[in-house]
Amino acid sequence: MGAEFPSVHHDLGYVETLLTRLRLPFLLKHFPPKFVWSVYVCANSFITIALLALLGEVTHSPFVFPSLGPTAYLFFFTPLAEVACPRNTILGHGVGLVCGYAAFRMTGMHTFSAGTPGIFWPRILSAALALALTASIMVVLSISHPPAGATTLIVALGILFEPRFLIMIEAAVVLLTAQAWVINHLAGLPYPVWRYRRADGPPVR
Repeated sequence: MGAEFPSVHHDLGYVETLLTRLRLPFLLKHFPPKFVWSVYVCANSFITIALLALLGEVTHSPFVFPSLGPTAYLFFFTPLAEVACPRNTILGHGVGLVCGYAAFRMTGMHTFSAGTPGIFWPRILSAALALALTASIMVVLSISHPPAGATTLIVALGILFEPRFLIMIEAAVVLLTAQAWVINHLAGLPYPVWRYRRADGPPVR
């Protein structure tokens, strides 16, 4: 097992712990480790997004949006990586939302009707400015969460831009993070409450 997954982020140890708790350890004896790991990532990604989609359907709100996909992937594929910790996830998407909305307003995109098709200069400038601001602020604040780059474009391009929707998007990120925390801890993984922690040191600032 260690030979196939040399990185701590790719270690199947926590999957084995979860299967033991569920009284299903025999799966690792009958199936290749990568297959079991794949099923673990698949099942958890399905459950977390399906629950948010159901919530969105019941409330008629955008609780599911494209950049949640890569965030969910990070939570279960590299759960111990710095980019997957709650702090980086929640603050990263928050920065993306604020920068996306700021670019949306600054470039005059708000003067166009929702869903205006085509490529035009305000849309080009809005997208470029939003991503530039998001990336630079994340560097300054030491917040690394790549999916936030997609979140800021969703807003800057005018796909979801109403302030009430932005609040719902951030709420969806918090809910997804909470689900990941529960699942990863159920699996016996030392997933952080907030900050990323090195295996041999204090939380990264």
